[in-house]
Amino acid sequence: MTNDVPSSIDNGGSAVAIAVLNAIQNPVVMVNEAGLVAFANWEAEAFFGASAAHLARYKISTFIPFGSPLLALIDQVRERRAPINEYRVDLSSPRLGQDKLVDLYVAPVVSDPGSVVIVFQERSMADKIDRQLTHRAAARSVTGLASMLAHEIKNPLSGIRGAAQLLEQSVVDDDRALTRLICDETDRIVSLVDRMEVFSDERPVDRMPVNIHSVLDHVKAVAKAGFARHLRITENYDPSLPSVYANRDQLVQVFLNLVKNAAEAVGDRPDGEIVLTTAYRSGIRLSVAGTREKISLPLEFCVQDNGPGVPADLLPHLFDPFITTKTNGSGLGLALVAKIIGDHGGIIECDSQNNRTTFRVLMPASKDASMDDATTITPTGPTR
Repeated sequence: MTNDVPSSIDNGGSAVAIAVLNAIQNPVVMVNEAGLVAFANWEAEAFFGASAAHLARYKISTFIPFGSPLLALIDQVRERRAPINEYRVDLSSPRLGQDKLVDLYVAPVVSDPGSVVIVFQERSMADKIDRQLTHRAAARSVTGLASMLAHEIKNPLSGIRGAAQLLEQSVVDDDRALTRLICDETDRIVSLVDRMEVFSDERPVDRMPVNIHSVLDHVKAVAKAGFARHLRITENYDPSLPSVYANRDQLVQVFLNLVKNAAEAVGDRPDGEIVLTTAYRSGIRLSVAGTREKISLPLEFCVQDNGPGVPADLLPHLFDPFITTKTNGSGLGLALVAKIIGDHGGIIECDSQNNRTTFRVLMPASKDASMDDATTITPTGPTR
C-alpha cells in the first residue's frame, strides 16, 4: 500500500512523520477543508478497504454511513478549533462491515485551517474482552452456588427419594406413578447439582503443549459417530499452527460441547454443515490487572454452523449460567465452556447472524512459540 503525503507535512521530517503515523495501530485520516481524505495511514487503508490514493479522490462522507455523527463532529471541531472525543459511534455499513463500533478522536490541524485529523479506535475487541470478564464473574457466582447446593440440597433430596421409594411399596398401582415421578424428578435435580459442582473445582489447570488439530479430529470422530452423523463437518485448518498451551481433556470437553450445540442448532436441515477452522492471528495480548504479566492469545479456533442463529436479545448473555434456548436445557453447558477457556487465560465469543453462527476461541500458544508480534490490551473489568 502507498500513501500520498499531505501538504501540511510535506516539508522537513515528512518521511519520519509518515513512518510514525503508519506505525500507529489505529486508523488515522486527515480530512481537508473540502472534505477530501488528504492522508490515510496503513491501518486506515485496511479499515476502509481502499488505498490512500483511492481514498484521496473522494470525500470522507463517501466511505461512512449516511448521516453519521462523524460528519457533525468534523463540523464542530472546525467551528470550535478544539479537539473532540466521541465514544461508541456506530459506523456499520455494507462497505465497512457489521458491528463497526468505534471511539473517535477528532482534532484540528493548526497549520492547515479547515483540516482535521480523525483517529478511529475500534471497540469490538475491547468490548469482547469486557464481556468475557463478565462471563468469568458469572462463572464464579455459580461456583459459590454450586458449593452451597452440594451441601444443602443433595442430603434432603436423598431423604425425599428414600421416602418415595418406601411409599411406593405400600400404595396402589394408580398412585405408584406419582411416587415414580418424585424419584425421577429428585434424580434430575441431583444430576443438575452434580453438573454444577464442576464450577467449584478451583484447582490449577494441568497444561502442556497440545496439538489442537488432534483434539478437533477426535471431537469430529465422536460427533460423526453419534449426534452429528447426519451433518457435513468440514475443516479449514492452518497446518503450521503452533501447539496450544492447554489441558487436552478440557479442550475436548469444550469443543465437543460447541459442536453438539452447533448440531442441535442446525437440526435436520438437509444442507446442515459445521465448519471447524484454526488460524494464527497475531492479534492481542491480554494484560492481567495488578501484575506485569501479559497473556498472548494468537491462536483462533472456530466452530461455525449454518443454523438459524442466536436471538439478538440472548446473545450478550449466552455464556451466563442458566441461559438456554433448549426446552429441557440446563443452561450450564456454555457457562462451563466459558469457565474452562477463562481458566486457560483465553477468550470465547459468539458472532451470530441468520444462517451463520460462529463460536470463536482465542487461546495462548505453547510457551516455546513466538509471541512477540501481539498488540497489548488492558481490560477495564476485574480479572480472576
